[in-house]
Amino acid sequence: MAGIPDSDLVVFQRVDRMSRRLFGGDECVVDRTLFRVYERSRSDVTLPAVRILTRSIVTMLLLSASLLAQSQTLAGQWQGVLQVGKDLRIVLVITTADGLKATMYSIDQTPQGIPANPITLQGTTLRMSFGGIGARFEGTVSADGNSVTGTFTQGNNPLPMTLARANADTAWKIPEPPKAMAADAKAVFEVATIKPSNPAAQGKLMTIKGRQVLTINTALSDLISFAYGLHLRQVIGGPSWMESDKYDITGQPEGQGMPNVNQMRDMIRALLEDRFKLTTHRDMRELSAYALVVTPGGSKMTKNDNNPNGLPGLLFRGLGVLPATNATMGDFAGVMQLAVLDRPVIDKTGLQGRYDFTLTWTPDETQFASFGVRIPPSTDPNAPPVLFTAVQEQLGLKFDSVRAPIEVLVIDRVERPSEN
Repeated sequence: MAGIPDSDLVVFQRVDRMSRRLFGGDECVVDRTLFRVYERSRSDVTLPAVRILTRSIVTMLLLSASLLAQSQTLAGQWQGVLQVGKDLRIVLVITTADGLKATMYSIDQTPQGIPANPITLQGTTLRMSFGGIGARFEGTVSADGNSVTGTFTQGNNPLPMTLARANADTAWKIPEPPKAMAADAKAVFEVATIKPSNPAAQGKLMTIKGRQVLTINTALSDLISFAYGLHLRQVIGGPSWMESDKYDITGQPEGQGMPNVNQMRDMIRALLEDRFKLTTHRDMRELSAYALVVTPGGSKMTKNDNNPNGLPGLLFRGLGVLPATNATMGDFAGVMQLAVLDRPVIDKTGLQGRYDFTLTWTPDETQFASFGVRIPPSTDPNAPPVLFTAVQEQLGLKFDSVRAPIEVLVIDRVERPSEN
């Protein structure tokens, strides 16, 4: 069979040069593929087939060049306003050095960025999703490339939003994250107030606001569970009022800067020992538990590398709706055992770092017992899946039921809190 004519080899060489300009490198995959075809053509590949392959690869390279040029023009800061009763300024920072990437900042709410994953540009249509807050944006890039007009949707609430390209004069300043408390700072409260909660209050909250540590409508059992990182089944003994009496706590740390979650735990533990006179000892018991593992298909969550030392965001938007930002798997396991599930959760994922995601499911009567609510069976045929299905489908994780020796905390002594 005749070899490939010199004219076709010239085309190969042009394809090779184009691919090197587009993608870099001393040796291109396209280059190797074409010349393997050339070698095979001497014996068992027809010349028309080789020419068709060549034209296809040239078309692919030209299309790739067009998409690459389009995405590169998006690099920079974009900003717009969401009207949600009040104006929220939104900043979107797009980079293209390592593929098309974007981070969103709601600068009137938090300095913490929320990465988009995925983000795509098809023609003039820009799409991106923000798993950590259950939101997405889709818009059309203007002909001059200086604005994107579209819709921002969070949950079932679509809102119009136009993003404009910012320059040095018009760019809104992205707030600096608050200074973190030093890792070696003494994690104790300089001042702390403990007050009975409003009896009509619903739900509960433990959070950090600036330097202040706040808990709202929390029982002693909640405080112990959080401070020691345990499920209530791992807390043995204690008086009956431990779950019925609810407290609001406001604490100002002795050290400067914003504490992290572990420092918050240490401060609440010290408060329990000082003001509630809590004394305990550790023991081992065989208990039923859930092991949180990764499914064979792998994680479906969005990695968040923006603020490795920042606080996680894990606040329920309702029973069965959990948006998460900047959360470790330990954070997720802790929230699920503290608020949702009826047994301890052990993180066996092996996943390091922090993630964004939104988990949506239909809870059943065994869940959210610590919230003091009873959940009736759902009759909605379009309701989200149950938790154990949702966590696999949406996160790529799984709760395996296990029974194992688990450390427990035995309460030796505790009193109602001392006066402020």
